[in-house]
Amino acid sequence: MTSATIERIETCLVDLPTIRPHKLSVATMHGQTLMLVKVFCSDGIIGIGEGTTIAGMAYGPESPESMKLATDAYLAPACIGRDATRVQALMAHLAKLVRFNHFSKSALETALLDAHGKRLGVPVSELLGGRHRERLPVAWTLASGDTDKDIAEAEMMLERRRHKIFKLKIGAKDIKADIKHVADIKRGLGDRGSVRVDVNMAWSETQAARAIPALVDAGCELVEQPVASAAALARLMRRFPVALMADEVLQGPESAFQIAKQEGADVFAIKIEQSGGLIAAQRVAAIADAAGIELYGGTMLEGAVSTIASAHLFASLPSLQWGTELFGPLLITEEILTQPLDYSDFGLTVPNGPGLGIELDEARLKRFTRDGLVAVIK
Repeated sequence: MTSATIERIETCLVDLPTIRPHKLSVATMHGQTLMLVKVFCSDGIIGIGEGTTIAGMAYGPESPESMKLATDAYLAPACIGRDATRVQALMAHLAKLVRFNHFSKSALETALLDAHGKRLGVPVSELLGGRHRERLPVAWTLASGDTDKDIAEAEMMLERRRHKIFKLKIGAKDIKADIKHVADIKRGLGDRGSVRVDVNMAWSETQAARAIPALVDAGCELVEQPVASAAALARLMRRFPVALMADEVLQGPESAFQIAKQEGADVFAIKIEQSGGLIAAQRVAAIADAAGIELYGGTMLEGAVSTIASAHLFASLPSLQWGTELFGPLLITEEILTQPLDYSDFGLTVPNGPGLGIELDEARLKRFTRDGLVAVIK
């Protein structure tokens, strides 16, 4: 294989509408913005990547706008002229030049891996060691904030055979109201659907200690990030007969090691963007596996590009005990791929084509791209 260099990198912001408001404890989303990256290589290969976050900067320190700025001003210029086939070496070089900015780096690394997979004629999952599975179970998040609407939405998903695992966003309301919301939905679904909750760090440790037993009684099987502190999450561990999952406190391999060392979670939510890219997320998963911590394929409510990048990683993991939450594209009203993703029979099919195995619909994408915000770095 001959080497190929990076000739230019393009970025743009794409604003897409969602099917309904998405209510979290930290904010309410009324749309989703994608920061798309295209890497153009000297051998004619083009790789695509995506950076996305939840509700702008309400979730964390990066936003689509800040990702674009970091890529345009720092990451992209450092890539021009470098070997596009040495992805890990290039990402290590960028890590010395730019600290943190995990989401921006994830988008760029995804584009590089997509390009290299196309170059070699293999899916990205093969670059990560090969697949253990072709399809991934996908949970659906119920986040309208209205119990009756959420039950109706869950019933529709069951009828369509699209989802039978449901995660409820709670933490914005009074604890008693949240618990009643969970209990009513579980009662409505019965054994036809499993129920989990995501608190998005909204509770104090004492609030969590009061609420978790009631959630167990309501039929909840998993509680995601009830508190903001990793130490508090560790103290809550093993006190209750329900799995506790770390999410926001997982910020790459180093934090994963510290949480595993203090036995701070039953489950890790693996997110490629939060980890700093596919390869870093693979390291997070390996740390969890070595520590006996179970795995869940998380999402930042990404569009199709980052969702499928995540799917390639999750397909390659030896264990994925809690399935995935890769429903982001289903929350968006507009299709941006020439061939829609295959969501059916309660799962998502991982594409077999080279690279990510997807193709952007450039004409449709152009309709939603912010005017004047397409940058080309040469």
